[in-house]
Amino acid sequence: MSSEKATAIVIRTAEFSETSLVVTLFTREFGKIGALAKGGRRLKGPFESALDLLGVCRVVFLHKSSDALDLLTEAKLLRRFRLAGRDLAPLYAGYYVAELLDELTDEDDPHPELFDLADQTLAALMAGEPVAKWLVRFELGALRLLGHLPLLDRCVECGKVVTPTGRVAFGELDGGVLCPNCRAGKKQVVMVSAGVLRAMAQLADPNSTAWRRIEIDSRSLGELRGLLNHYFAQLLGRRPKMHEYLGALGS
Repeated sequence: MSSEKATAIVIRTAEFSETSLVVTLFTREFGKIGALAKGGRRLKGPFESALDLLGVCRVVFLHKSSDALDLLTEAKLLRRFRLAGRDLAPLYAGYYVAELLDELTDEDDPHPELFDLADQTLAALMAGEPVAKWLVRFELGALRLLGHLPLLDRCVECGKVVTPTGRVAFGELDGGVLCPNCRAGKKQVVMVSAGVLRAMAQLADPNSTAWRRIEIDSRSLGELRGLLNHYFAQLLGRRPKMHEYLGALGS
């Protein structure tokens, strides 16, 4: 076993015994790891509350070469997830970020850019930034970094440029927009407004800051939220648990 150091976001915890926890960490250096934290449930244990859900910490762990859990030996809290007010929407959004990190990634598969995006998103949610916009930016960024971003400007079937005017066909199973010729016979196709597609393109662009100035009305936000909810459900093969708590973001 080798001793490793990493910066981690706590994305899931489960009781293991009266004093210990099994934690799932999304680390910048190693990707997702599962580890046993002996004494992690003690109030004055060796980890000093560093393993709170959504917390960011520096960890030291013994990396197992087999399928067994890694062994967490140290954890130092860098930032605890705290709400700026009484609104629970940022908390639900944070839990959703953690769920997507867990469901979309494999163990021991590092994605440092995805870690940075998640870290930035959680910090923005704590600071009181617009929850709906930051959450959509994270979702689209995660899809882009993991190779699942839908095509928004060209037909996913034939590659023809699709001009975003009026309402455009979007194939949930196909993974992007469809031109009129390719739409025929397709299943699970929804019509999406051109404004929603343009907003998605801006929010998905990692090299632009224009997304910060986007103003999305409640109707368009509801349409965008519904489109992404269905897209992730198709991608994962099930509806994410936190979707039922995100309904207020589209109202």
